[in-house]
Parts: sequence; structure tokens; C-alpha cells
Amino acid sequence: MDNLTHTLTGLALSQAGLNRKTRFATLALVLGANLPDVDLLTRFAGAETYLKYHRGIAHSLLGVVVLGALLAGIIYHFGRKAAPKKSAPPLNGRWLLGLCLLATCSNLLLDFTNAYGVRPFLPFSGRWYAWDIMFILDPVLLLLLAVGLGLSLLLRLVSEEVGARRSRFRGGAIFALCSLVLLCVIRDFAHRRVLGMLDSHTYAQENPRRVGAFPTPLNPFEWIGVVETDTAFHVLAANALHDDVDAERTRVFRKAESSPALDAAMKTRTAALFLDFARFPWARVLETEDGFKVTLQDLCYASFTPERRGFRVDIELDKNLHVRSESFRFSAEARESEGQPRSEGEERGVSADDDAMGRRASRR
Repeated sequence: MDNLTHTLTGLALSQAGLNRKTRFATLALVLGANLPDVDLLTRFAGAETYLKYHRGIAHSLLGVVVLGALLAGIIYHFGRKAAPKKSAPPLNGRWLLGLCLLATCSNLLLDFTNAYGVRPFLPFSGRWYAWDIMFILDPVLLLLLAVGLGLSLLLRLVSEEVGARRSRFRGGAIFALCSLVLLCVIRDFAHRRVLGMLDSHTYAQENPRRVGAFPTPLNPFEWIGVVETDTAFHVLAANALHDDVDAERTRVFRKAESSPALDAAMKTRTAALFLDFARFPWARVLETEDGFKVTLQDLCYASFTPERRGFRVDIELDKNLHVRSESFRFSAEARESEGQPRSEGEERGVSADDDAMGRRASRR
């Protein structure tokens, strides 16, 4: 999730009553809710390094415990030297440690809810886990958190203005946290229903091998479905409130057949990192004047709008299949030489001889 969502969640936990357990509770919860995202600093080392280490050890069960304990120790050390306010609760080391651990774990749990996922068992296992129910930057969740906390703040300001008894944030904070849980329940129900509908069809007379459903940002009942068959990936719209999906209206991504250019590209470091991360990786190979260009995309970030951004790897090879460049970027789904596909159109993973045949490019 985005850091604003993590911050508002930490603030809601504090104002729900935990801020009365120890001094610096709010500071601990807000900082801890964002602390595992320290791995964002790997962006400065390049996109490939970011892909390798983001949501890595800092987002594991071991990582959040270590980070939580470290944060509690730092706050406790400096907090003992700070003069307390009369109305502030005493500094309690046990509560401070518990709140820091709660905050760092909240980051892990929220990140687990989206399609990017987490690797909770690092360094012992690098397997990714994802619930797939929440958008990475979810406007509905942000709105619910902001309304819950903002309404309490507004009522508090009004009560102070009219000289009434000072109100607390607790009611609004509890509303915000309950709304978060309720939204997860609704999205989980919709997700399971959509997965069932996707799996009940054949696609171009082929049975599904894998299906996935990924949320859209505004409507919790609208999803992007991805279905893998033997020769292609099918991307289609799905609505959990409808009786079924329209399996005839899909974007078809044909799997590219094996070719020397594709095989050479798959051996690069960037491709290996991407394939370890990607859920529904699709490959396309284009022959150029200087050699070949291999593009890898993760179709769980595909959509029917060209403005939607997604993860993408570009690898350029010369005529002798030597790597000229390799890059990873989070880019718009720009159509290149093959043109803009129709909503019911077909995109082909093209081999070096331009024969559009199927090949599975996934390790999963």
C-alpha cells in the first residue's frame, strides 16, 4: 500500500485508544506503520536493484519484528530523556514495544492485501504471497480512513469553538478501522466470486490452467480477470454483482514460441528477477534492424485503459544474441510497433521469425 494509507492506519490505531497506554504511542505507531518501507531507498541503486529488494527482508516476519524492536529501543532511549507533559501517560517500555510491533506488522498485513504481495518467510523462503483484494493505492480505503479521522477532528474543533467539552478522536478512529476490515471482507467476497466465474469457462476452446482476479481502484465489485490457457493469456473485465463473465470479450496475449533470442533474453539478470516476481509474465520478441528487442510484462497489471501503468522489462540483443541493454521500469502500457489493440483484440508474443506461436514464459 501507499505510505499515506500506512500513516492513516497507524494514526487510527493510536487514536482508537492505544495512545493512552504509553508516552510516544502515536509516534511509535505512525513511524512503525511506515518503517518496513525503508527498502524504498533501494530505488537510488537502480530499478533492477529496487525490483530485487523491495518488499524483501524488511517486509518479512523476521524483518518486522527486528524493525519494531529497534524502533521501540530508539524511542525508549530518547524518550526517557524528554520531559513529560502533565497530561501525558507514563513511558511504558512493554507497551511501547508492543505498539511498535503492531505498527510494523500492520504494514506487512496491508501490503499482503494487494497484487504485489510480500515474501513473509525471508530469508528462509523467497516465495511471494498475495491476497489480491486491494488496489496498491486504494482511493476507497483512503477515503474511509480520512473521513473517520477527519470527522473526529472537525467535531473536536467545533466543540472547542463553542466552548463545549473537548471531544476525542476515538469514535472516528474506530469507525476508520472497522471500515478497513469491512472493505477487506467485501473485496474478499467479490474476489472469490470472480475467480469462480473465470474458472467456469473455456477460452478459445481451451480450459484454464490458472486464473487471477485483480481489483480496480474505485469499485470493489469490478475486477480485471487474467486466465492462462495452454497457448495464451486472456484478460477480461469481471463484475462480482453480475451473473457471469463474458468469456468471448477478452484481450488475448498469445504466448511466444521458443526462439534463440527469447532464450538469450531469459538468461539475463533483469529477466530472472522479473520472472521471480511476476504473476502472469508475457513475453514478446521483435526483430529490429540491429538485432532483437524482447519485452516482458506482468499481465496482472494489464487493463483496458492505455493510461494504466504496469511493470515492464526491455532487453535488447544484437544479431549475435549478445545483450546490448536490459532495463526494468514501471511504465504506461504504451503500444509500440504492433499498434493499439481493440478491447476484444489479440496481442501476440512474436518469435524471431515472426511466427506467432505459443510458449509459456512463466516460472510459476
